Amino acid sequence: KAETFSLRTPYLSEGRTTDMVSETEDLWVHVKVYAQGGENSLHCHEDEDHTFVVLEGQATYWDQDHKETVVNKNEGIMLPKGAFYYFQSSGDTNLVLLRVGAGKNPYNDRDAGRMGPDGKPLPAHSTENKLVTGVPVPGKFFGD
Repeated sequence: KAETFSLRTPYLSEGRTTDMVSETEDLWVHVKVYAQGGENSLHCHEDEDHTFVVLEGQATYWDQDHKETVVNKNEGIMLPKGAFYYFQSSGDTNLVLLRVGAGKNPYNDRDAGRMGPDGKPLPAHSTENKLVTGVPVPGKFFGD
């Protein structure tokens, strides 16, 4: 059956959050917020094509060759499975992203499918993945 979802999510004073807003066996949608910094060490998703759409802020992505791509509000980047990348918030506001993935759903096992350039798994919730827990700003939300 059809399912509706909301993109409403708290703004952050620090850290980052990832909220699953909808998923099926073959497709999943997240809203991600970054107060500063960004995500990740260089990595790829072996079994997942995915895209990020900037809803607010600006993101700068880098690939394995250190090529830089700036993605502004209302723009996106498509990352096919096996494409190495990492990104940082590069704007002066919270970075709010819509993330859509398709393929073999790694979220049944949060640490599956993410691989570092050394060929070893790179768990999503690890120090190596630069996890900083998000701290919501009371009463402030994207999507209000």
